[in-house]
Amino acid sequence: MEQYSFLRELADSWGLLVLFVFFIGMIVWVFRPGSRASHEDSASIPLRHEDRPPAPDEDAKAAAKEART
Repeated sequence: MEQYSFLRELADSWGLLVLFVFFIGMIVWVFRPGSRASHEDSASIPLRHEDRPPAPDEDAKAAAKEART
């Protein structure tokens, strides 16, 4: 039972401190300068489809509209 009490005290004090420092470190890592491009690239992964043709952009739509008139 003595080992349990020691590990419980260790987790309550130093474990909490370690997890708090890890949390703050992750916040700093996410909001570091220059990370916007990598976050935008990661955010667009679900929208990438290599097997489908890309959707037409606004310039192509405008050009097709002018060609019809």
